[in-house]
Amino acid sequence: MKTVEEFLAHTIQLESEAALRFGQLADAMTTAGNKEVGRLFRRLADYSLLHLGDAKARAGFRTLPEMKAGDYRWPDVESPEAAAIWAADPFIGIEQALQVALDAESAGLDFYAEVLESTTDPEIRVLAKEFVEEESQHVAELQRWMKLHLSGQALPTEG
Repeated sequence: MKTVEEFLAHTIQLESEAALRFGQLADAMTTAGNKEVGRLFRRLADYSLLHLGDAKARAGFRTLPEMKAGDYRWPDVESPEAAAIWAADPFIGIEQALQVALDAESAGLDFYAEVLESTTDPEIRVLAKEFVEEESQHVAELQRWMKLHLSGQALPTEG
């Protein structure tokens, strides 16, 4: 990333796609009667919406580059979190759903960590560090949920 504006454009796209995909999965799971998994994905969609709002607020006074799909520099074909969750089955179990979510959040964390590691721009470093910290919390929370599930305990209904 060469500019803060480029970083924010990537962040807005990543979080938009993650919110959309997690929201679609939440709807699909709920419609299929898989309500617990639906609630999990809805919570993750809400987290992405919070990150999206934060990124948009930071971009509010800046002119972001207009980027087409091919202009983004992702580690893979799609933004990291969207790519990790595109194929979830509405009838998957909670363990598989947690793994899909963990893979998605880990991919987002890896993306922001790579930006943090590779940039020399001090402002991008500050922003990337904040996103690394937030994504690290999500990964840790999903790991905690996985442990709870594997030990036979119910997932938390809040937070």
